[in-house]
Amino acid sequence: MSDLIKLTPIFHEKIWGGRQLETVFGYDIPKGPIGECWAISAHPNGDCQIAEGPYAGHTLSWLWAEHRELFGNCEGKEFPLLVKILDAKDDLSIQIHPNDEYAAEHENGSLGKTECWYVLDCEPGSTIIVGQRAHDRAEAAQMIEDGRWDGMLNVLPIHKGDFFQIDSGTVHAIKTGTLILETQQSSDVTYRLYDYDRPGTDGKLRPLHIEQSLDCIDFDAQAPTDGTVTAPEIDGVTELESNSCYTVDRVRVDGSKTLDQRWPFMCLSVIDGEGTVCGDPVHKGSHLLAPSTVSSIDLEGKMELIISHL
Repeated sequence: MSDLIKLTPIFHEKIWGGRQLETVFGYDIPKGPIGECWAISAHPNGDCQIAEGPYAGHTLSWLWAEHRELFGNCEGKEFPLLVKILDAKDDLSIQIHPNDEYAAEHENGSLGKTECWYVLDCEPGSTIIVGQRAHDRAEAAQMIEDGRWDGMLNVLPIHKGDFFQIDSGTVHAIKTGTLILETQQSSDVTYRLYDYDRPGTDGKLRPLHIEQSLDCIDFDAQAPTDGTVTAPEIDGVTELESNSCYTVDRVRVDGSKTLDQRWPFMCLSVIDGEGTVCGDPVHKGSHLLAPSTVSSIDLEGKMELIISHL
């Protein structure tokens, strides 16, 4: 048995969720509209349990607290990343996330939320919202008050395999008919700007956070024009994003491939196909954490993975 850490995913019901986590990935999910699979998480709102091995039954946050040597003695009070799969059967709210400084001050010392999306699949004609067109706070406030969402929001067509980096301060929304793998900072702070005036599960409108949203919008950010991946694929590996929070790669395997493990840890998600990772069998929907004690990642089979690290 390898040193890889296998985690039990946690599922969250959302009013916009569907059943694709079951039908596409084969997860055993609860009844109802399930929107999110928290696959690799040590966040208090979804702290994954270790599925097998010497630490089985303990949570990832416990492992981070008690065995920091497995993470290269990496610093930080919480495990820094969170990997999710989102099934948007319906539109998500128009939202924004704070940066580290704002979240630390206003959200009980939480991390901010910089995130990125890899489009696993989407219905034909699907769109996504990334970015907005107001030039400053006053203009944004006026557009919100007037309900001029079409003028304010940057709507883009999406396709399977697209990728979007969503910096904190970016207005965004995943829309109907989209399956996404999200890599993000370990934070659950979301400010809702607009929610289509739809009732939540209790029949009431969900709360909006207009002031916080206006505080956090980065009015200087350039909105993207599409999500096409233009980075080169080198020996099966495409670097999708690298910033101060994380590096995210897409890895395609056809046969065998070995990746160096030079980081305090690596998060691995199999998004298509099947094979083995360090000799352990994996399939579409498998998620693994490679601690610093794993010196190299041996991949065999025909599969596609999204891999992230600090």
